[in-house]
Amino acid sequence: MPSGSLVGNIAQDLGLDIKRLKAGKSRVFTGDQAEYIALDMSRGVLLIKERIDRESLCGQTMPCALHFQIILQNPMELYSVTVEIMDINDNPPTFVKKDMKFEISEYAAVGARFMLDVAMDQDVGINGVQSYSLNPTDNFQLNLKRQPEGAKMVEMVLQKPLDREKQKDMLLVLTANDGGEPQMSGTLQIHVTVLDANDNAPVFTQQVYRVSTTENSPKGTRLTIVSATDADDGSNSIVTYALSGSTAGIFDLFDINSHSGLIILTGDLDYERARNHEFYVEGKDEGGLSDSCKIIVDVVDVNDNSPIISIISKSSTIAEDAPSNTVIAMISVNDPDSESNGQVSCSINENIPFAIKSTSNRFYSIVSDSDLDRETNAEYNITVTCSDEGVPSLSSRADLSLKITDVNDNAPVFEKSSYEASVLENNTPGLSIFTVKARDADWNQNARVSYILVESSDNGVTMSSYVSVNAESGVIHAVRSFDYEQIKSFTFHVKAQDGGSPPLSSNVSVKITIQDQNDNAPQVLYPVQTSGSLVAEIVPRSADVGYLVTKVVAVDVDSGQNAWLSYKLQKATDRALFEVGAQNGEIRTIRQVTDKDAVKQKLTVIVEDNGQPPRSATVNVNVALADSFPEVLSEFSDFTHDKEYNDNLTFYLVLALAVVSFLFIVSIIAILSVKCYRWRRERMFYKSNGHLPVIPYYPPLYADVGGTGTLQHMHNYEVYRTTDSRKSCLKYGRPGSESIVSLDNTGTLQPVHREKLITEDFDDEQKPPNPDWRFNQNQRPGPSGAAATPDMAVGTGPWPQPPTEAEQLQALMAAANEKREGNHMQIFLGKVSEATNTLTPGTMGLSTRYSPQFTLQHVPDYRQNVYIPGSTATLTSNPQQQQQQQQMQQQMQMGPQQMGPQQALPPPQAAAAGPGAGPGADPGAMGQPEAPKAAQTPASKKKSTKKEKK
Repeated sequence: MPSGSLVGNIAQDLGLDIKRLKAGKSRVFTGDQAEYIALDMSRGVLLIKERIDRESLCGQTMPCALHFQIILQNPMELYSVTVEIMDINDNPPTFVKKDMKFEISEYAAVGARFMLDVAMDQDVGINGVQSYSLNPTDNFQLNLKRQPEGAKMVEMVLQKPLDREKQKDMLLVLTANDGGEPQMSGTLQIHVTVLDANDNAPVFTQQVYRVSTTENSPKGTRLTIVSATDADDGSNSIVTYALSGSTAGIFDLFDINSHSGLIILTGDLDYERARNHEFYVEGKDEGGLSDSCKIIVDVVDVNDNSPIISIISKSSTIAEDAPSNTVIAMISVNDPDSESNGQVSCSINENIPFAIKSTSNRFYSIVSDSDLDRETNAEYNITVTCSDEGVPSLSSRADLSLKITDVNDNAPVFEKSSYEASVLENNTPGLSIFTVKARDADWNQNARVSYILVESSDNGVTMSSYVSVNAESGVIHAVRSFDYEQIKSFTFHVKAQDGGSPPLSSNVSVKITIQDQNDNAPQVLYPVQTSGSLVAEIVPRSADVGYLVTKVVAVDVDSGQNAWLSYKLQKATDRALFEVGAQNGEIRTIRQVTDKDAVKQKLTVIVEDNGQPPRSATVNVNVALADSFPEVLSEFSDFTHDKEYNDNLTFYLVLALAVVSFLFIVSIIAILSVKCYRWRRERMFYKSNGHLPVIPYYPPLYADVGGTGTLQHMHNYEVYRTTDSRKSCLKYGRPGSESIVSLDNTGTLQPVHREKLITEDFDDEQKPPNPDWRFNQNQRPGPSGAAATPDMAVGTGPWPQPPTEAEQLQALMAAANEKREGNHMQIFLGKVSEATNTLTPGTMGLSTRYSPQFTLQHVPDYRQNVYIPGSTATLTSNPQQQQQQQQMQQQMQMGPQQMGPQQALPPPQAAAAGPGAGPGADPGAMGQPEAPKAAQTPASKKKSTKKEKK
């Protein structure tokens, strides 16, 4: 069974309560044997402590049982327990030899018997060897003989004559099976060699030989001689003897002479291990025929084992007031010998107040039989002697040590009736001052002394604020640092209390005296040192030698020699003029004052005490050598004192630096925030990649009606702009008589849409002017034939004047007439008034939008194929545009008188400018009427080979 398996409910079987098992500290006692069974007090059951091997424990003995005792205390009780060990089939049958060899004559008669080794199985009962089988069975069959004592003898019987000429050698297998579950088996190989001519087998004179010998007999002891005869003659009649390995360990204990049959002892016999030994001897002739006999060796016991004393339970202490018959120990005595050699009697030493009593077979109790007194004898050594009844008798001893516990009947006693100690002032808190000691005549806990500070007060101050007492050692510690100037001594009481029940105590008086230290420097009382005013002693220049200037007065709060003061002159403006009395501190002149002596004299006097180490103080004395007070004032008016640094100034500087740094950081954050906000808006516009909704912008129609407008003919301009490349294209469109955009079924644009488009156009960002839009003086358009002047540089002249109000009104009326007639509208770039404000010298503003049919891959360069009606300017240097420019100039020259003031187109960079255009706008133009913006025209379909960088 595995460890921890349940054996039985011992509490139920014994009728004990589980609480009793716990209170009695129940345990298992096995003596000198191994402890296989454990007791679980919480459940009252027996458990397997370690694996039990029945074969190693009992061998072939049946039944097999474990004997142990259950011990309880308070009061002591003993119960004997026997646990029977049941065998399981855990060992297979085994043969001592792995194979056997037989030489059998071919003339061997049918029915000849050949003895085989018996299989050994350590298990017993049904788990032991139950059957044998032989294979093959052509010539032999198996025969089992059961002996009177229950043992089996296995024989191989010849059932068919052998023929050496047919088969010389044969191999047989003997199988031994046990009856366990599961069944186990062992095998033995038998080699048979067929010989000729031996037809008589040896025959022993006795079938059973029985011999007795004492245990511990020496090796080589002759036990017996076996004999067998053979009726054959010659070599076939010679018989040899050998032991049959039928029992384990036989070859270690016995040996036989193969020729004489003498059996001798080769090992150690022990009666306690085995009381007899059985084995077989085989007699075999040279023809291979054999016979066997049984040998029984009885072991006779001798008194060779001393009694074994085992202490089951014992108490190491007993109270001196314990009653009689108190059990202090329980012992078990065991003698492995038999009969009288195993009978044991025990006793203890005399003249002690204890006795030994036998409670049951092999168990004894030691009890007290008189009163105990610890003060008389505090400890007893009890010797238990146990002897058997053998001859000679053997005995064993066991020693027990028993201490008598004390009753608390003695109070602690201090070594002195009172204690006095001293400590220097300024001590470290926690300093150990000295130790009080008290002793208790009792023992153990009753003699354990604890020290307690008796609470009291001195001038309203509790003693616990001065000192503390270590409860274990009695060391008195200073709780705080003492000051001699405040307290000179104090007295308190310490109580010593033992640990008995009830406790006993005693008190002692302790006086602590504080010793002075030189811990205070001298204090100067005069002259008084002030920082706000200057004090000076006036000495007339007529003063004689020894003139008393002043006296330095100082005190020291220390006592004794620590308060003895001496005065020395440390520094002086003129050391040859003054001296200081070493004991009284008087400052006197040591020579006559002369006119050469300075008026201002500064003396530094050091005052030093006589302590170890000495402490000192210094005082500055200002002396004025003058005969009148005004002279003193004039000399000391410029007397300077040391100035302290202004901490407030540093604070204000640091505060100002922090404020400036904070404002700088806030400004940086604000600028970065604005930059990030603009960058995100641009990124959102760029990342749209042309997928934002495209709203075409068609400015109001600007047309020349009746030849009175600003343009001779009606022209259309279309501007394309992309979100990615930032490039625009300005296209020159068809004449105004052709339809460009059909707004709706009625030919009109809804006012709401028109206002929305115009508003969105003017929200675009204005770009800086492009130098390509500069014109020389001869190319600039102007009102009423504006021309260049000699004093104006080419390309720097003013822009033409905006159209008059009459011209603006005429253009608007013409646009309204065309709307009413249902004609297709022509698109203007902006309001007339707003276009006027966007014009700046050298640049022209232009609002742009995508055309509904516009795609990114068809974006033309704004610098290619762009023409300005009413002017001779071209916006490209491409050679392919030269011819177009010349044709445009010819058309302009054909009717100069019919053309009014013309308006040039602004560059695309200024397309998104508001009503108040950039910094280059003419201030005078702000108050003038707004001129209409130039109309959009389709750009040329040719694409520029040059692309402007983003």
